[in-house]
Amino acid sequence: MLIIHDLKTQTNSRISRRDSNRNPSWRAKPGLIVMKFGEQLRSSVIREYQWYYIDYDGLKADLKRPSGSVVVPVAADDSTRSSKLSRREWTEEDESRFVSKLETELDKVHTKQQVKAMEISRRIAVSEREVRDVVNRLNERGPGDDGPSEEEFMLLEEDLSDIIADVHDLAKFVQLNYTGFYKIIKKHDKMTGWHLKPVFDTRLKAKPFYKENYDASVVKLSKLYDLVRTRGNPVKGDSAAGGSQGSFIRHTTKYWVHPDNVTELKLIILKHLPVLVFNASKEFEAADSAITSIYYDNPEKWDLYEGRLKKTEGAEAIRLRWYGGMQNETIFVERKTHREDWTGEKSVKARFSLKEKNVNAYLRGELLPAAIFEKARKEGKKSEKAIAEDERLAREIQWSVLKKGYKPVCRSFYHRTAFQLPADARVRISLDTELTMIREDNLDGTTRSGDNWRRTDIGIDYPFSQLPPGDIVRFPYAILEVKLQTQLGQEPPEWVRSLIASHLVEAVPKFSKFIHGVACLFPDRINLLPYWMPQMDVDIRKPVSHDFGIKRSEHSATTSVSDDEEDYDSDEEQPLVSGANGQSSPQARNGRAQIMASDVEDQTVDRPTNDDVYLYDSEDEDDDDRLAEARRVGGWTYCQTRLVTTANAIGRGTWTVLKALIPRPRSTQVPRNARLETLLGTGEIQQKRFKAPKGKKIYVPVRVEPKVYFAAERTFLGWLEYSIYIGTIAVTLLNFSTKQQSKASFIAAGAFTLLAIVSLCYAVGIYLYRSNAIRTRKAARYYDKWGPSVLCAALFVAVALNFAFEGNDRRMW
Repeated sequence: MLIIHDLKTQTNSRISRRDSNRNPSWRAKPGLIVMKFGEQLRSSVIREYQWYYIDYDGLKADLKRPSGSVVVPVAADDSTRSSKLSRREWTEEDESRFVSKLETELDKVHTKQQVKAMEISRRIAVSEREVRDVVNRLNERGPGDDGPSEEEFMLLEEDLSDIIADVHDLAKFVQLNYTGFYKIIKKHDKMTGWHLKPVFDTRLKAKPFYKENYDASVVKLSKLYDLVRTRGNPVKGDSAAGGSQGSFIRHTTKYWVHPDNVTELKLIILKHLPVLVFNASKEFEAADSAITSIYYDNPEKWDLYEGRLKKTEGAEAIRLRWYGGMQNETIFVERKTHREDWTGEKSVKARFSLKEKNVNAYLRGELLPAAIFEKARKEGKKSEKAIAEDERLAREIQWSVLKKGYKPVCRSFYHRTAFQLPADARVRISLDTELTMIREDNLDGTTRSGDNWRRTDIGIDYPFSQLPPGDIVRFPYAILEVKLQTQLGQEPPEWVRSLIASHLVEAVPKFSKFIHGVACLFPDRINLLPYWMPQMDVDIRKPVSHDFGIKRSEHSATTSVSDDEEDYDSDEEQPLVSGANGQSSPQARNGRAQIMASDVEDQTVDRPTNDDVYLYDSEDEDDDDRLAEARRVGGWTYCQTRLVTTANAIGRGTWTVLKALIPRPRSTQVPRNARLETLLGTGEIQQKRFKAPKGKKIYVPVRVEPKVYFAAERTFLGWLEYSIYIGTIAVTLLNFSTKQQSKASFIAAGAFTLLAIVSLCYAVGIYLYRSNAIRTRKAARYYDKWGPSVLCAALFVAVALNFAFEGNDRRMW
């Protein structure tokens, strides 16, 4: 992936190296700067970490110039190079030297990450004591005593903001270095033929600087920041309640978040909403945020899958969910029911709790719902009405499972971080990370769940490396879900609008974990795919569209530096000045200052190291690198590569000349309105047509309301009325003409009759086509492009014929 910065418009765009290789004539236009990973690494350096980044350029130079290579002069007519290397084969001595340097770089990065992580932990602990001290003085002050001043709270808020920025910087530092290590290893294996990746995976496990989990820090910072922001008076209430779920209308949207942006997103949200913690007295553990669901369906018909995919009225999803580890004995049986908006009802999620030891008996029909709620009735902790509703739900789910043969098919696992004010659900934001879908069925002869309601050979030990690849799908993104109260035309907060319009998220309406899991885990049984499946191979990272992100206060701002400025060719390019969030400051608006907007070059995060596939591993060598590698091999390989690169250069030059000489129409630039600029930014909008895999169909959601049926019927009746009018004219001409005019009248009446019949048949055909398309929710064209025009032309011909024959019979001409 190449980063392209337009010096004229000051916008960023990207192009895949694969796409540029498919089109060898592609060249950056004048005024564009194209960055590779090495350039991106140098331009993203933060001053505090400037001496601790991986020496990517040095390692790359070692690969291109083994020890023992000599420099020899080239012919005088070579205008592009002044020297070339006479290379020899990569030896064991070269490998040892390279591995030693790589180990040194790994030690450097790992040590810095460990030291900074401990420093952040100590700073959080100190800030926690200071915040507690100020809050205690506020709560214990007497009637005439002065409490903490506003200045104290402001200083605490600045200190916490600085810690938040430190966490953000450390996360970016780790991501960039992790990407650098894997890219240089890939380059090593490709250029030398020595396979270092399996060995280095072991070294990374021994020094896992990239596995730092910031969730505990986020929870602590959220609690402290909420205390300071509210000046010691945080909103209190039942965290489990979140307000009455039926008391308001809630609008929900879903987004994908690239792993590179997850930590930054959490830090941004916690400045506005606290992390929702259900047990504040307990120290945070990773298992506290784990959520696991078992989805059920009929593995023969997949009616629940197709119903949820097509969003048909009344479509259901049945799942069993628990929170935390496998030892949790409380299982929630849930049913989600989809309702169309035109019904006036809202989609419903209902559930009841059940002990794990009773789940199998309940699903087999051996344990009746009345027995489940017998204890609850005796205790009297819930109202009779609530118990009756739960019992009715239990009966309906049990009947569906037994009658329709629902079996466990798919498990979803993820860690959820929820942001919400306790007992206030006006704004609720949840972020699901490490999303994993796992097979639960026994369809292929492999016993997974057996007769049990779930498989027991796995727990919450992500990344579930013990499972075979066919049993698991690790989703590459986090899922952000924003739920807003929308009653009475209430507008969402400004910071929420800025968040969902930022480069950090990618909107994916109606995304479903159940649908995605079934579509990926059962490719031989599922032919209808969700609309987002073809987009899974598209990098969702985007350049920064507006000034939004983590910022430091002015007194703690840091600057980025680049100690490799000699590569810059333009006098206008200046050193970058950057905040801790990696965004350029006002002092660096020229040249490359905007290029560093985001880390968009092949960055990855912690993935299971036994996988051979990385996220967006799309680095292809340019012509120089290919020639360097081929020169080392020598022989026919070098000659062939030389011919290919020369042909590419000639083709690019020829295409550039032809494009300049051949006149062609140019489109008129229409300025983008403010709304589109808010959603899409000012950069170029790229469109791409996706095709379904062979034998599969992509289902695109189509919203159908009753008025659509009525509109189709009204259109049909309009055509029918028109046909009747034309038929009436034909009958009148035929039955009321005189004997002298019978020939002309008969011909005119025949033309009108034919027109009426064609119009009637066309109307019936169009109505049947549209009705079927609406009923099957097909993305068809519902406007009539040719019908009215053809009908008007035919009517004109019929009237003209009638006029001509009548004039001829009356001897007018």
